[in-house]
Amino acid sequence: MATTPPTAPAIRMPPTSEAHLVLEGLTLRYGARIAVAPTTLTIPRHRVTAIIGPSGAGKSTLLRALNRLHEKVPGAGVDGRVLLDGEDIYGLGVDPILLRRRVGMVFQQPNPLLTRSIAENVSIGLELVGMPRRERAATVEWALRRVALWDEVRDRLDHPATSLSGGQQQRLCIARTLAVRPEVILMDEPASALDPIATSRIEDLIRELASEFTVVIVTHNMQQAARIADYTVFMTPNEDGAGEVVEAGPTEEIFTAPHNQRTEDYITGRFG
Repeated sequence: MATTPPTAPAIRMPPTSEAHLVLEGLTLRYGARIAVAPTTLTIPRHRVTAIIGPSGAGKSTLLRALNRLHEKVPGAGVDGRVLLDGEDIYGLGVDPILLRRRVGMVFQQPNPLLTRSIAENVSIGLELVGMPRRERAATVEWALRRVALWDEVRDRLDHPATSLSGGQQQRLCIARTLAVRPEVILMDEPASALDPIATSRIEDLIRELASEFTVVIVTHNMQQAARIADYTVFMTPNEDGAGEVVEAGPTEEIFTAPHNQRTEDYITGRFG
């Protein structure tokens, strides 16, 4: 197999004209320590892009930078640009709160609002933007139907969200994200805490969502990336300990014909 030198990233992502997000020299720091080395990458619109790699590769850090959650960590710093439809999300005058309505986030552990009902969990974002109650009810139903949860909870919408199973809670959190109609959905290991049946439902949902939303998912599960992602980004720590993108391209190519030796070594289990 022909491979590129280990130091040369092999990037085969769609052109900027097909991108929803464009990273230009994005560098992430904690104090003086570089957590993610300069990264230039395109994220295609209405596709699933998976980020894989060993622990400590900066995957979640990179993901959180795409809706400015990284900067909430004390001492965090950002260089470079992230363009959302051509607008730099780190530019002057960009409101991070409004940005996070456009770029939603689903976390590893389901995080329903413990003091709120099932319906209130979905509608919380709608309340904050002042949507009338009648419209909120219709949107709650739409979001719950979108995640295939409506038929399971329609008769107990006023029950606590904690009455749901782990898999149901994660779908509820996805519905909460969908309710404000984001353009991009970021998912950080959304199925890692779930059983195989719940995981399968989340994976099916992710594939369905890509018809309407741009999805970026971090996963340690390479089989999951192979099943659901259109494109895959492989990251690993460099010699200085900073995470870096080694290779990115169509998922089938990444898993069957990688262009970088480090990618092949990781895919075949030689490290990680």
